Amino acid sequence: MEFDNDIKAVDALHQSYKSIKAEIGKVVIGQDEIIKSVLISIFSNGHCLLVGVPGLAKTLLVQTVANVLDLNFNRIQFTPDLMPSDIIGAEILGEDRNFKFINGPIFSNIILADEINRTPPKTQAALLEAMQEKAVTAAGLTHILPKPFFVLATQNPIEQEGTYPLPEAQLDRFMFNVHLGYPSFEDELTIVKNTTSNNEVKLNKIINASQIQYFQKLVRNIPVTDNVVEYAVKLVSKTRPNTSLATEEVNKYVNWGAGPRASQFLIIGAKCHAAITGKYAPDIEDIQAVAEAILRHRIVRNYRAEAEGLSIENIIKNLY
Repeated sequence: MEFDNDIKAVDALHQSYKSIKAEIGKVVIGQDEIIKSVLISIFSNGHCLLVGVPGLAKTLLVQTVANVLDLNFNRIQFTPDLMPSDIIGAEILGEDRNFKFINGPIFSNIILADEINRTPPKTQAALLEAMQEKAVTAAGLTHILPKPFFVLATQNPIEQEGTYPLPEAQLDRFMFNVHLGYPSFEDELTIVKNTTSNNEVKLNKIINASQIQYFQKLVRNIPVTDNVVEYAVKLVSKTRPNTSLATEEVNKYVNWGAGPRASQFLIIGAKCHAAITGKYAPDIEDIQAVAEAILRHRIVRNYRAEAEGLSIENIIKNLY
């Protein structure tokens, strides 16, 4: 992809985003904000955690995104007996009496890690290492994963028996934590009509892997003013109890605040949000548009907040 200047490139990203969203909307009905978050995290080179009850089209969404973006897609169903080698691959003895490495399902552009909290920490760690390093190590050799590489993990908020919740340090690897709600009545009517007939939707491929990598670099090139960076860092600082910028509410209700990774993701996310909405530089509104999904899993409430029914989302909104 070649453009005369970055402005034309941002215009192209804006147009591509609109086309991608329209194409995904043929199959996934009414999850506009979720689709937006997933696409922002792909163009920002981040990963996304989806939290929602079963049957809300999480797998369908990821499959559709992979189709429209012309990327390879693999789904890994996490279970209590899943081993790290089931994800990253293993060394086997070949016919020529030499060991060779057989790639696991993680060697794909988009990975759906279904119910990531159902598998033991050892297996979770194998996936999270791959997310961070964009490579896996087996038998002392490093194998680079294909680019772009994007993990969309799902968690079921109900049925917590026998699960292994991700620790805070590992949740921090995810750029976004997105909550899926039930569809509206009108959307559910459309879903039921579309899925109970023989209508087959033909999806067009809008962009490919090399174009996505180009846009990922472009997002990082977008300029950002000092006052927007200061706003992002201040917003994150306010979440840390007993520090100079912490609010009274945070001191009272929060055990732990967000780390520096949150500030970095706020800026990258705001740059991408600005570009897909047709702006050439992010402003404070773009920071606020991505803040909830970035901060939600990085703030730990205390017992008092839970007892008084104060949600993380309320705490975040009161920081703006």
